[in-house]
Amino acid sequence: MTVSARTPEFALRIRSMSKTYPGVRALDGVTLDVMASQVHGVVGENGAGKSTLMKMVSGAIRYDSGSLEVFGTPLPGGEPHRAADAGVAMVYQELTVVPEMSALGNVLLGRLPSRAGVVWRQKAHADFDNAAKSLGFSIDPDCRAGDLSTAEQQLLEIMRALSSQRKLIILDEPTASLGPEDVRRLHSVIDNLRSRGSTFMYISHDLGAVLEICDVVTVMREGRIVETRPAKEWSRSDLIHAMLGSHSLAATTPRQGSTDIGEPLFAIEGLRAPGVDVPSLLLWPGEIVGLAGLVGSGRTRLLRTIAGLNMASTGTLLVRGQRVKWPRTARQAVKYGIALAPEDRKLQGLVLNQSAAWNVALGQFKRGGGGYFVSSKRFISWATSFTSRLGLRIERLGRQVGTLSGGNQQKVILSRLLARGVDGLLLDEPTRGIDVGAKSQVFETLRELANRGSAILWTSSELDEVVANSDRIIVIAGGRVVAELPKGSTVRDVLEHSFTGVEGERQKVEAGA
Repeated sequence: MTVSARTPEFALRIRSMSKTYPGVRALDGVTLDVMASQVHGVVGENGAGKSTLMKMVSGAIRYDSGSLEVFGTPLPGGEPHRAADAGVAMVYQELTVVPEMSALGNVLLGRLPSRAGVVWRQKAHADFDNAAKSLGFSIDPDCRAGDLSTAEQQLLEIMRALSSQRKLIILDEPTASLGPEDVRRLHSVIDNLRSRGSTFMYISHDLGAVLEICDVVTVMREGRIVETRPAKEWSRSDLIHAMLGSHSLAATTPRQGSTDIGEPLFAIEGLRAPGVDVPSLLLWPGEIVGLAGLVGSGRTRLLRTIAGLNMASTGTLLVRGQRVKWPRTARQAVKYGIALAPEDRKLQGLVLNQSAAWNVALGQFKRGGGGYFVSSKRFISWATSFTSRLGLRIERLGRQVGTLSGGNQQKVILSRLLARGVDGLLLDEPTRGIDVGAKSQVFETLRELANRGSAILWTSSELDEVVANSDRIIVIAGGRVVAELPKGSTVRDVLEHSFTGVEGERQKVEAGA
């Protein structure tokens, strides 16, 4: 699993690498060695420079100074084809799946086998099947990639990298959209490939996964390397301390008061939609409700249906006891006081070429920009009152939101919901790609909003987060509510009900129910 100490082989050598963007020093003299046939973890807060460093290695962007070698081959940066030829493959945090192409076309993108200039379909399907089997992933190779869930698209990205036969594979937040079983399968594949000589760079905010799969872990902070140690010498608390430096995590305060007195803020009755069947769902003011389930359970479909983004066949919605028409658009849902922070912030939540402040004001420009004339200064001044509560620094508000880290992009979306003043917040993977410090800020903000009378329904693939930060937990399987668990329940409780619910739904289907 490790290379001989007498004849060390380096998969990657970085020396004194720096990169500066206008007003931001993203990397500051980074020096790092990665041994071949190891899994090397890289952790740090959002903006620490992790993704920037990996993009240098993959050739996506050029470094300003320093040097870079992959398996002894010097690379100038900014030339992805040369990086690929040297053996680098990268799975980005933000999905790069081409929606209109097939699953097969995405996995073999740029590498479709051919004979006499014609695509060799038999070989292409065999290559796809082998990649899918390596992950234990069953999927129609001819299905449209855009019709797959985010988790399934993430698995396509990983299949593409693993099937490329390159020896240095960079995984940037590979488990962010995956359920526990998919994570276990991925780690098994990594173990297998590592034993056969592949090297992995594993960037993740899931510190448990990092300590489980990595041989070595490097901590970055503010564009610099803080420390590198063997994984067995790190603990989770050590990592957090190294990542945050002098900062500390605030403890989440408990819910104030009871939520089962009086009428609910929102009541859902008889909701049916494609993939969703919920007879009743109540949300009281002052509570944070976790929506837990396995991949494909219908969590996202349910949230999108409540938010007016997916069409409902039937359903009744009561807002503070008053019956209203089921929302058929997001705008209508916002009028009822309901808004969604979507799962895919890049495609569904942000206008990437506009500023962060502009994105906070999206949909309410009269308030944020001063009438119909857009004022960047007024956008920034107005947005600060919301973004400051989530720790988004003011100097980032004028930058294009597409240049911000994933965690800071998520803060922009949450700030927009705060600015809209809605009482019902629907949050789909709100901590995806966010570091531990930012997560603490998000949960403290949600608790503050709940204490002011908001009702929050949220979901995450990280079940330990759902359990730790929810006042009660609704377990969903096959689009149906299969259990409601109180505060103090465990991840094991959630999984037992999830698997029981999945089996129950399967039996119903087999019985023709």
